[in-house]
Amino acid sequence: MDSYTSLLEKTRVPQPSFQKFAVISIFSKLRTAPVHLGPNSEPGTQAISQCIQSSSPAVVDQSVRELCRLVLDSNLELSRALLELQSALEGSDPKFASLFVKSLGFLVRIGFERSNGSWKPKSHEDHPFIKILSSRREVELELVNQILLFMTKNKGLGVVEVCEFLKPFLNFSIIRIPFLDSSSFLFVRRLVSSMASFCCSVPNEAMPVFRLLINCLKYFPLRSLEEVSNFSNVAECVIDSFTMVLRQLVGKGLLITEAQLCGVELIENVLSLYTSPCKQSGVTESIVELLKHMLAAQKDLALRYLTELSSVILSLSVLLIESELEHEQLSILKFLHFLLKWKSETEYVVDGAEYFLREELLVIFPVISLISSPSKSVKREANDLLVLLERLLVKLLMTPKIELAKKRGYPSISRPELIAYRLLQHLWFQDQFSLSSSFFLSFASVRETDVEEIHGGPRSWAYQLKELALWIIERRKSGLPVPRSHKIFLTQMPLLLGAIAAVLVMNPSLGSAAIDALASIGIIDPKLGVPLLLAILFYNNIFTRKDVFYQNMVPKLLGKLPSLASQSGMIPLVVQIILPMLHKDAKPVSYATATRLLCQTWETNDRAFGSLQGVLLPKQFTEFRSERNICISMAVSIRDVCRKNPDRGVDLILSVSTCIESPDTMIQALGFQSLAHLCEADVIDFYTAWDVIAKHVQGYDEDPVLAYSVCLLLRWGAMDADAYPEASREVLKIIWGVACSLKTDHNLQWAKAKASAFEALTKYEIPSIVKNISNFKQMVIDLLLSETNPDILKALEALQVKIIGHEHSTRRRFVKEKKVPVSKIEKLLDVFPQVIFSSGRNDGELPGAALLSSSFASNNLRSQGTARVLQDFHSGYEDMMVQTAASLELSRNIFVALLSLQSWKAFVRRWMRANILSIDAKVSVVISDKTSKAANDILKSMMRVAEESIPRSAENIALAIGALCAVLPPSAHTIKSTASKFLLHWLFQYEHEHRQWSAAMSLGLISSSLHVTDHKQKFQNINGLLEVLCCSKSFLVRGACGIGLGFSCQDLLSRVEATDDSNANEENPKMLEERLLGRIVRTLSLMLCPVADSSANSLESLCAHFAASRDETVTSITSELLDDNFDDLEDDIWGISGLVIGLASSIGALFRAGIYDAVLKVKDLIISWIPHMNSSVQNFGSTGERSEILFSVGSSLALPLVVAFCQRVEMVDGNELDHLVNGYMDLISELLSVNKSGTFHKSLLMASTAGAGSLLACILSEGVHFIDVERVKRLLELFRKCYSSPHPPIIHLGGMLGVVNALGAGAGNLVDFHLLKSPVHAGYDQKEHSYIPGPILANPVCEELSTTLMQEIFLVAQHSDDHQLQQYAAWAVSFLRHRLWSREILNSVGTLTESAGSKSVSQGVPEDSAVMELGLWLKSFNYSGTGTNTHICTVVTILRCLSLAPRLPTLDWGSIVRRCMRYEAQVTGLLAPDIVLKEGTLREECLRFALVHAKQLDPLLAFLDELSDLSRFRTLELSLQSCLLSHLADLIKLFSGSRLEKLLDDVSNYLSSVTSDQVHNLEQKRSLRISCWKGLYQCLDEASLDSVEYIKNIERCMEVLFSLLPAPQSPASMEVNHLNSVEWFEAVRCLAKARQGWLLDFLQVSHLHSVQRDVQFVEVLKKIQAKAKLVRTGSIPLAELGKTKSYLLNSESHGTWGVLLEVVATLQHLGGNVIRQWLVDAIEISCVSSYPSTALLFIGLLSGSCCKYMPLLILDQSSVLSDLPVILSSLLSGPNWEVIGETFTSYLFASTERIYCWATKLSLGDDAPSSHPIDDSEKDMAPILLRVMHHACVSLKDYLPLEKQLKLANMVVLI
Repeated sequence: MDSYTSLLEKTRVPQPSFQKFAVISIFSKLRTAPVHLGPNSEPGTQAISQCIQSSSPAVVDQSVRELCRLVLDSNLELSRALLELQSALEGSDPKFASLFVKSLGFLVRIGFERSNGSWKPKSHEDHPFIKILSSRREVELELVNQILLFMTKNKGLGVVEVCEFLKPFLNFSIIRIPFLDSSSFLFVRRLVSSMASFCCSVPNEAMPVFRLLINCLKYFPLRSLEEVSNFSNVAECVIDSFTMVLRQLVGKGLLITEAQLCGVELIENVLSLYTSPCKQSGVTESIVELLKHMLAAQKDLALRYLTELSSVILSLSVLLIESELEHEQLSILKFLHFLLKWKSETEYVVDGAEYFLREELLVIFPVISLISSPSKSVKREANDLLVLLERLLVKLLMTPKIELAKKRGYPSISRPELIAYRLLQHLWFQDQFSLSSSFFLSFASVRETDVEEIHGGPRSWAYQLKELALWIIERRKSGLPVPRSHKIFLTQMPLLLGAIAAVLVMNPSLGSAAIDALASIGIIDPKLGVPLLLAILFYNNIFTRKDVFYQNMVPKLLGKLPSLASQSGMIPLVVQIILPMLHKDAKPVSYATATRLLCQTWETNDRAFGSLQGVLLPKQFTEFRSERNICISMAVSIRDVCRKNPDRGVDLILSVSTCIESPDTMIQALGFQSLAHLCEADVIDFYTAWDVIAKHVQGYDEDPVLAYSVCLLLRWGAMDADAYPEASREVLKIIWGVACSLKTDHNLQWAKAKASAFEALTKYEIPSIVKNISNFKQMVIDLLLSETNPDILKALEALQVKIIGHEHSTRRRFVKEKKVPVSKIEKLLDVFPQVIFSSGRNDGELPGAALLSSSFASNNLRSQGTARVLQDFHSGYEDMMVQTAASLELSRNIFVALLSLQSWKAFVRRWMRANILSIDAKVSVVISDKTSKAANDILKSMMRVAEESIPRSAENIALAIGALCAVLPPSAHTIKSTASKFLLHWLFQYEHEHRQWSAAMSLGLISSSLHVTDHKQKFQNINGLLEVLCCSKSFLVRGACGIGLGFSCQDLLSRVEATDDSNANEENPKMLEERLLGRIVRTLSLMLCPVADSSANSLESLCAHFAASRDETVTSITSELLDDNFDDLEDDIWGISGLVIGLASSIGALFRAGIYDAVLKVKDLIISWIPHMNSSVQNFGSTGERSEILFSVGSSLALPLVVAFCQRVEMVDGNELDHLVNGYMDLISELLSVNKSGTFHKSLLMASTAGAGSLLACILSEGVHFIDVERVKRLLELFRKCYSSPHPPIIHLGGMLGVVNALGAGAGNLVDFHLLKSPVHAGYDQKEHSYIPGPILANPVCEELSTTLMQEIFLVAQHSDDHQLQQYAAWAVSFLRHRLWSREILNSVGTLTESAGSKSVSQGVPEDSAVMELGLWLKSFNYSGTGTNTHICTVVTILRCLSLAPRLPTLDWGSIVRRCMRYEAQVTGLLAPDIVLKEGTLREECLRFALVHAKQLDPLLAFLDELSDLSRFRTLELSLQSCLLSHLADLIKLFSGSRLEKLLDDVSNYLSSVTSDQVHNLEQKRSLRISCWKGLYQCLDEASLDSVEYIKNIERCMEVLFSLLPAPQSPASMEVNHLNSVEWFEAVRCLAKARQGWLLDFLQVSHLHSVQRDVQFVEVLKKIQAKAKLVRTGSIPLAELGKTKSYLLNSESHGTWGVLLEVVATLQHLGGNVIRQWLVDAIEISCVSSYPSTALLFIGLLSGSCCKYMPLLILDQSSVLSDLPVILSSLLSGPNWEVIGETFTSYLFASTERIYCWATKLSLGDDAPSSHPIDDSEKDMAPILLRVMHHACVSLKDYLPLEKQLKLANMVVLI
C-alpha cells in the first residue's frame, strides 16, 4: 500500500486535473507493477477501491475509465471489475450513479462480446443488470439507456442471444412491481417502451425482442385496477411498436408471415390475461380496441387472414360471454364482426379439406342473447354479426363431415376458450374419437352411487348436462342445499354452456339432446329465458328454409317453448308467439301444433290456463269439425288437462262431453279417457256420469281404440258397484264383451283393448263379477289357457291371482280329508304275508319273500317288553338268517345276488329295530349308542355264522353284512370299519371264490355308505377291489368287483368336505377321489376292450379322459380275456355283465367330476351294446359281433340306471326314450320267438325283461315323458308271456320282475330311482288318454291289466307245482309290497325317508277351485304330444299365478316342474314367431315357482337341492345359473346345516373355476358374478349377521367374488364394457351389508415391495376402489379411504386411472374442507412420489370436479394434465379456496423445482442418484409434466414470494 500512498494523496489535491493525472499514474503503475503490487494484490485492490470510492467527481470519473481500460487490456478480471464497480455504486453519492451504471454497462457489453453471446448468469442474483437495478433508485434512467446500448452493440452476436441474456432482467423488473411502490412500474414502462422503440429501428431483427416482451407480459401483476391500467399502457406501447415494425417489414417484403404469427401470439397472451380467473371487470374495452386497431392495420396492408387467429375469436367469444357492460359488448362485437368479415374474404385450406367447424360458431348464442339488448348500437351490431353467423350455420348443415387427424402426444397447455372449443370439437366428431373419453359431468351429483350410469349405459354430454340441470332444479324446489361448486357453475357458466349446446343443435345425432340441454339451462338461469326464446326463433327460421333438409327438428325445437314458461315473466312472450298460430285462417297443422304447445305451456305454468280454456271451448269443435287434426289436438289437450289437474278438468267438462258425443271414434275415445281421469280423481261421480253418457257408449266392439278407452273409464265403476247393481251389471257386461272379443284385425290394438278390459275387471270385487257374469271363473281359466299375447296374459294373471286370493279367503276350513280309494293291487299286497306264510311254511321255503316280509309281528315288539323275550327275538332273527341264507340260492348269478342284497337290507332293518328295543328294555342310553350296540351284536353274529357256514350260506351272509352297513347311519364308523376288514380278508382269499365275489359286492356297498371323513377306509376298499379285479382268474369275481366298484362310484365326489388351505401342496380328498374314479373307469374300460369289437375305440376314448396311474396293472391281464374259450365266457356271462354294470354305475361320479363327454359316451356305449337299440347289434348269430353281444346282458340291466340319471340331468330326450322302450320290446319279442336254452339266452331274456320294467318305471315315475298306453300294455303282455309260457324258472323270474318293476318295485336296481307313488285325482286324470303321464299304479287306464298280472303272480306264489317258480313269484310280489310299504318299515327303524305319495288328497284346496284346475292342467297339458302345442307364455303365466297362490293341492309337483322345465326345448320353433320371448323364460319361472312353494312341498325342495348341487349346476344354461345365484337368499331359507354350507362353498368353487374355462365368454362370466352378488346381497339384507352361523361361508364367497372383480378401468373402458360397472355396483352394494369388522380387515391395504404391475397390485387397487365406493355410500368412514392416500398417489399412473376417478367421485360429494385437505396432501406427496404424474392427475381430477369449468372438462389423462393451470387458477381464486392458496402453491413450486431438476438431468444424461428418485417409467412424461407444472405455478404466481417467482420465471421450459 505504501507504493501507492503518495499517488493516492495526490488524488486529494483540490485540482481536478492533478487528481486525474494522479489516478492515471496509479493505474499505470498497476499495469506495470509486479504481481505482489498488481491489481489483484491487496495493495492494488485497496488503491482501486479508494479511487472509485472517492468523493471527488474527477477522481471517480477517471478511476472508472481506468478500471475499464484494465479490463480491456486484460489486466483485471471482468468479474472483479464488476464487483468493484457494483460495490462502489451501492455506496457512492447519488450523483455518481449514472457514471457507475455506464461503466457497468460497458463492462457487461465487453463480457458478452468476449463470451460470443453465450454469457448466462447461473441465477438471477448473479445477473449484472439485476444487481444494478436492485442497488438504488437513481440507476433506473441510465440503466434503460445501457440496456438499449447493450442491445445495439451486441445485436451482431445474435438478437436471440441478447434477448436470452436480458430475459432474467426483464422478468425481475416486472415481477418486483407488486413488492415495491408505483415507481417500479414507471421503470418497466420506460424499459419496455425503449425496447419497443428499439425494435422500430431494427425491424428485420425485432421479432425476437417482441417475443421476449410477449413472454414477460404473463408475469405482469393484474390484481388491482391500477395494475390492469399499467398493463394496458405497456401492452399499448408494445402493440403500437409492433404495428410500426410490421408496416416496415411489409414495405420491405420481409418476414411478413413470421411477424403476423408473432402478432397472433401477442394478441393471445394479452387476451389470455383478460380471460383469466383473476381478471378485473370493466377494463376490457380499451385493450379490445387496441388489438382491433392492430389487426385492422394488417388488413389495411393487404395481409391475409391467418388461421391461427381462430384462438383470438375463441378468446373474444369468452370475453363476450363474460362481459356485462354495454360498451365492452359493443367493442367485442365490432372486433368479432371485423374478424369474420376479414376471414370471409380470405380462402384458406386445412390439410387439403375445408375446415367447416369454425370457432366463431361459439359466438352464436351470446350474440343471440344481445339481440334483446335495449342499446340500439349493440342490437344493430349483433344483428349484423348474426347474419354472417347464419350463413355459416346453413353452410354447416350442407357440408359433409371431414376426417380429423387426432393429435398425437399431449396437447398444448389449455386456456378457458380452448377448453370450450376442444369440448365442442370432441362432441361434434365423437364418432371418430370412438368413446376415447368421458366427461367431468360424470362426477356431478346426478349419480351419487357410481361414476357411470348403472343401468342405462354411457350417456352423451348433452344428456348429462340436462340431467345435472334437472337435478339442481329439483334440489332447489325441495329446499335441499346445492354444492358450492355447482353454485359457481349456476352463476358463471350457463351462457358458455348454452353457446356449446347451441352449436350442437346443428349436429344430426346430438341435436335433440342439445335442445333438451338448452331448455334445462334456461330453467336454471332465469336470465337466459329471453335469449333461449330468441334462439328457438332463430333456429326455427333456419330449419324451415327450403335449402335446409333438417325440418324434423322443428317440432322438437318448438316443443321447448313451453318450458320457458316456468319463469312467470316469460309467459306473455311465449303465449304471444303461440297465439298468432291460432288464428282461424291459420294452417290446420299450425293450429293443431299451437294448441298442443299452449297446453304444454299450461302444464308448465298454470297462468296460461285462461288462454288455453279459450281454445278448448265446445264451440271450437263445431267450428273445426271438418279439420280432424285440429279436433284431435284439442281432445288430446283436454285429456292432458284432466290428467294433470282434474280440478281444471272440471272446468272443461262441457268440452269433455262434446268429445264423447263426437261421431269420430278417435275423439270419442279421448273423451272417455278424459272422463276416466276425472273419475279416478273422484271429482266426478262415475255412475252420475254414466247415466249421461251410457247412450253414447256404442261401436266399441268394432274399434279397438274406442274399446280401450271405454275400459279405462269403466274400471272406475268398481268403487260404487254394489250401490248401483243394475248399472254395474251393464258396465261389467261391456267390459266382459271387450275381454272376450274375437276380433283378429288390428291385433296389437285389440290386444291392448283386451288387456285394458281385464285390468278393469281386476278393479271389481270377485263376488260382484261372479254374480253378474255366469260361469265367470271357468271362462277366465279358459281364456287364460287359450291366450298367447303377453300383454293380455299379464292382465289375466292379475285377475286370476285375485280370484285365487278370493277363493282362499272364502274357503271352507277344518274339513276332513277324503280318503282315496285303495286299489285292488294294494289290497292284494296287504294280505300277501298272511296268505303266503299262514299255511305253516317256514322261512326257508320262500327265503326271498321271508327277507322282505315281516315274520315277526312288529306291533307286538313293544308290548313284550321283558329283556328275556326281546333277547329271544334276537336269537330268532339269527336263526332266520341262518335258515334263509342256506335256502336262498344265488346260482353264481350277479343279478340274483343284487336281489338278495336288496332283500337282506329289509331284513336287517327289522333285526336292528328288535335289538334297539331290546336295549331300551335294559337301560336308557343315547340313540346313537343304542344303534351301535345293536349293530355290533348283529355283526358279530353274522361274522361268526359266516365263518362256519357252507359256501351257499356264506355268500348270502356276506351280502347281509353289506346290507347291514348300508342301512346304518354314516356315523357308525366302528361297525363299518370292522365289517370292511372282515370282508377285505375274504376278498383276498383267491382260493375261495364264493367268499371273494360276495365280499366284493358288499365292500362296494359299504364304500358308498361311509362317512364323508372316512377317506382311508373308502380308498382301502376301492383299492382292494381294483387289485382283485385285475388279479383274479375268476370271471364271476371280476364281475362282482365291477359291481362293487359301481357301488363305490355312487359316493365318489358327492360329499367331499372343505379342505384345509394349510395343506395346499398335498392332494386333497377331492383330488384323490377324482384320481380313484379315473382308475376305476380306466380299469373297467380296458378289461372290456378285448371283448368289444366295434366299440373298442369308444372305450379307449373313454380311457383318454383320465391319465394312466403308475400302479395300473390291468394291461397285463386283459389279453387273457382273448385267450379264454368263448364258450366259457358265455357260460359265465355274469362276469362280463358285472363289469358292464360297474362301468354304467360310474356315470353319476363322472357327472359330478364334470366330465360330461364321458357321461354321454357311457350312455351311448350301454345303449349300443343292447340288440335292437343299435343298428350294429341286431341279432345273435353274426360272428363279427358275437363277442360284443355278451355285453347285452349287463347293458340291459344297467340301462335303467343310466336312463334314470340322464333323464334327471336332462341328457336324454323323449324321442330317445321311446326308442329305448321300443328296443326292449323288439328284443324281448325276438328272444321269446327264438327257441334256445343256452345260459346266455336265458340270462339275456331275464335281464331284458327285468330291465325293461325298471326302465318303464323310471321314465313314468319322473313324470316328464309320456308313454303310449298301447306300448305299455304290449310290454306288460310280453312280461306275462315270459312267466306264463313254459320257460326255465329264471326266465319266469325275469318276467315277474318285469311286471313288478314296471309297477315301481325297483328290484335289482343298484341305485334307488325314488320310484314314488302318486294318488289318483279327479279332473284331468280321469279322462281317457292315449298316453300315460305317470306311474302305472296311479293311472286308471292300466289298472285292470296290472291287477290281472299281479293276481296271476300272486296265485303262482300261493300255489305252484314248481317250488322254484313259487319262490320267485313270492319274491317278486314281496319286492313290490316292500316298496309300497317302505315308509312304514323305514320309519320303524328311525330312518328319515319320505314317500312322495299320500293316501289322501288335501281338501284345503277344493276340487273346483282355480288353483286345483290350473294345477291339474299343468299336470296333463300337451298330453298326447301331437296336435296344437300350448304356448310358452301360457305356461309361464299359469306358473306365476300358482306362485302367488297361498297353498297348492297335493299333486306330484316335482314331476310337473321337471316337465315344464323341458317343455320349452320341445316346442322351440313350433310356436307363433310373432311373440318374442326370451330364451329360458319358462325354465326360470319354474325355478321361481319351486322357490316359492318348496318350503311346503318336499318334491320341489328336492328339485332345488338337485339343481343347486355343483355337478348339476354346472350343466345348467347361463340364464338358469344366474337365476339360481340371484335367489341364494331363498335357497338359504330352504336349506339348513351342512347343506347350506355346501351350497355356498359350491358357489365359491364354481365361480372360481368358471373364470378360467373356455365355455363362457367374458360377458357371461360377469353376468354370473353379478347374479351372485345380488343373491348374496339379499342374504345379508335379510339376515342378522351376528346370529347367522353361515356368515363365514358368505364372507368367503364374497372374498372369491371380489378377487374376480374386473380391474379398475377408465370411463372409456366402462362404456365399452358396461357390465363392469354393473358388477362393481352390485359388489359394493353387497359389501356395504357385510360385517364392518370383517369388511375393514378384508379391505386393509398394505404397501407392496414388489413389482408394481403384478396381480397383487391390481388387488390392492380394487380394494382402494371398493373403499372409495363404500365411503360414497356411507358404509365405512372417510378415514379408511384416507389411509390409502399415500399408497395410491405413489403408484404408477398406468392402471390407477380408474381408481383415481372413483376416489374423486367420492370426495366430490364431501365437504369443502375434506377436498381442500386432500388437495394439499396430494401436492405434498407429489414432492416425494416416485410417480408424480399420478398425484398430478389426481389433483387435476379433484380440482376439476370442483371448479366452474367442470362441465367443459374431458376425462382424459392428457386433457386433465393440460387443463391443470386453468383449473387450479380458477379454483384457488374462489373465496373458499384462498385459505390453501399459499400452502398449495408452495408445495406446487417445490414439486415443479423437483421435476425441473429431474428433466434437466435427463436432457444432460445425468444418472446421479437423488434422495427422492423418480421412476424411469415417468421419462416420457417429463416434458408435459414440466410444462404443466410451470404454467400452473405461473397462473398462481401471486401466492409465491418474490424469490420463488424469479426462480419460476427463469426456468428454461420449452413451451
